[in-house]
Amino acid sequence: MTKHQIYKMSVAKVYPHYISKAEKKGRTKSEVDEIIRWLTGYSQEDLDARLENQTDFETFFAEAPHLNPSRNLIKGVVCGVRVEDIEEPTMREIRYLDKLIDELAKGKAMEKILRD
Repeated sequence: MTKHQIYKMSVAKVYPHYISKAEKKGRTKSEVDEIIRWLTGYSQEDLDARLENQTDFETFFAEAPHLNPSRNLIKGVVCGVRVEDIEEPTMREIRYLDKLIDELAKGKAMEKILRD
């Protein structure tokens, strides 16, 4: 089976779109970073390094220090697909991130987005 193209896409290529989506709705880059750190366990320095090094999504999630166990509480639809129904692990992680950014852009409170 062929892997989806997004797996080899650099996180840094999509990251500005996450920021833009959030800022258009009055949210901040620091909130986007907080979401990514919560989801993956990367420190801000590690996240910045991954972006600078053009790390692809597959590697980004495979090498994440600590995928948050509460991420399994993320439910809903992204791109017409329910995130909780995605079976392929890497795609599910990518869609978790997409869903969290969507929630941020829709004005959801950070304490609700970060399901702890």
